[in-house]
Amino acid sequence: MPRMKWLIVLALVLVLVALGSAGVLMLRHKPGTNNNLDKRMAWALAARVAVSVAIFLFVLLAYLMGWIQPTGLRAGQ
Repeated sequence: MPRMKWLIVLALVLVLVALGSAGVLMLRHKPGTNNNLDKRMAWALAARVAVSVAIFLFVLLAYLMGWIQPTGLRAGQ
């Protein structure tokens, strides 16, 4: 299942890139000056939320389809 791990890692990197992009736009923005930066920042944050929800749904689907299995420690260890 190395492909599955890489896919999830790639999606998480996309979340971080979207979050970083929104952060940079927020730092560059001066209140009341440029409405275009506000829209771009909102789209970057919306993309982050959308990718995060997609990751959650994909992991849930992969578990239900049997593509991934939980391998955690037993309770009490």
